[in-house]
Amino acid sequence: MSTTSPFLDPGPLTTPGALALVHLSRDNVVPVYLNDDSSTVDGYSEGAVINTRFGSFPHSTLIGQPWGSQIRASIVDTGSRGRKRKLGNVADTDATGNDTEAVASSTSNTKDVRTAASGFIHVLPPTPEIWTSSLPHRTQVVYTPDYSYILHRIRARPGAQIIEAGSGSGSFTHAAARSVYNGYPKGPEEKKGKVWSFEFNYDRFLKMQEEVKDHLLDGIVQVTNRDVYKDGFLVNDESPEAECIFLDVPAPWQALPHLSRRKPTHALLASGGLEPLTETSSDWKSPICPDRAVHICTFSPCIEQVTKTVEIMRRLGWMDIEMVEVAHRKINVLREKFGLNMPLERGTNQSPRDVAEAITRLKQIDSRFKSSYKGTQDTDVNMEDIDAENGHKDPNASSGRDVDVVDNKSSIEGAPVVKPWAAGRLVHRTEAEIKTHTSYLVFAILPQEWSEEQEKAAFEKWPCGKESKVIGSLDKETRKKEKRDMLHGIKQKKIAAVKALGSDNPIMKKTKTE
Repeated sequence: MSTTSPFLDPGPLTTPGALALVHLSRDNVVPVYLNDDSSTVDGYSEGAVINTRFGSFPHSTLIGQPWGSQIRASIVDTGSRGRKRKLGNVADTDATGNDTEAVASSTSNTKDVRTAASGFIHVLPPTPEIWTSSLPHRTQVVYTPDYSYILHRIRARPGAQIIEAGSGSGSFTHAAARSVYNGYPKGPEEKKGKVWSFEFNYDRFLKMQEEVKDHLLDGIVQVTNRDVYKDGFLVNDESPEAECIFLDVPAPWQALPHLSRRKPTHALLASGGLEPLTETSSDWKSPICPDRAVHICTFSPCIEQVTKTVEIMRRLGWMDIEMVEVAHRKINVLREKFGLNMPLERGTNQSPRDVAEAITRLKQIDSRFKSSYKGTQDTDVNMEDIDAENGHKDPNASSGRDVDVVDNKSSIEGAPVVKPWAAGRLVHRTEAEIKTHTSYLVFAILPQEWSEEQEKAAFEKWPCGKESKVIGSLDKETRKKEKRDMLHGIKQKKIAAVKALGSDNPIMKKTKTE
């Protein structure tokens, strides 16, 4: 069995024990751990079986298939599941009264399954995007449109260290693990990309730990049961040295004082209405990276939370503060089919496809009108005589049949026949309404601290004040004088060139003297 998480490298085929996401419909995805047990499971002689409204699917039909394969439903034997059988179909019993058929079914190995007449599913590899739509909801979920934008704005990349406060259902955790992954650490001293996740609720913490272990993300995600408002973000009294931070907590401003490079003073916290930090140690350890700029994002449903968060961010030195709301709207792409003979189904428009079909339809209506009102006319008047007098005769009137609507297939010989799934015009339409509000995203940057030693080293590498052609090395008056001297020199050159040209040209010289 592979030691790499299926969210990072699922491999080309499904394997026993692997996590697979069974796609039933557009918004219905079920996570399943594939079981290759050959014994009877839940009374099925075929082993473990997935029962859906589209049919039954034994796990044996899902194992060894390429990811994304379409799996047809199977006919399974449900005789040993304890269902009451009709009189006359009861199997023979032995002398002790035991059902020999049931015993044989429960002890037999997995038998070959037969494909059902209809019904299918798709088996998909686990990805953070599909997992978000199928995971069990323990809290509010950060969906793909939000966390994809968040990871981009906080600069999540392979090898980065991310602090996540509020593990919840694990949607953002799986996406962040994939973003920072650059290999599994071989030892505690080796530093690789990692997600430091904190969860206050103990039950959710245990469930999240179990998921991380089952999904083989142990070395990439570390989950800690912690109240970050009081205890901060240190793990085993060590700093994660994070450069990317995501806070999905009810009051993110209460966790911000712990995300500072220096311990905030009591006066600073009191001015923002916050309580002093409980840590009394004089040796302050910051959980953020000391030599890089730190990017943060808070996830808040209410605008009042945003206002308070921004106020505390400004007091603690965060810069480039910005609030964003992601409005997700789907674009549906489909083929719009036109034609009078189109069935009444989605994506069809029962209007004439072209002029020829419209004329044919009018002829059909006219023919039906004449045939329906033919018996109500005067006996002295004959509709056929009237048509003959007018020089017009319906070629289909004598045959007594209606004009058929133009068929989808072209009547012109040699014309290509369009397949049903490729017929119609390809169009796209956006959703009529935007999805409901999720949360406000507040982004900010904590700049890198610049010490005197760093300033001195930078000055030695890039000397300042000795440049000759760089704006800023000279004062304003000196630059103006240089500009005047340059323009005066250009003017003198032009005058000298004109004089030289005049002395060499006698005609010009004569004209000037005249």
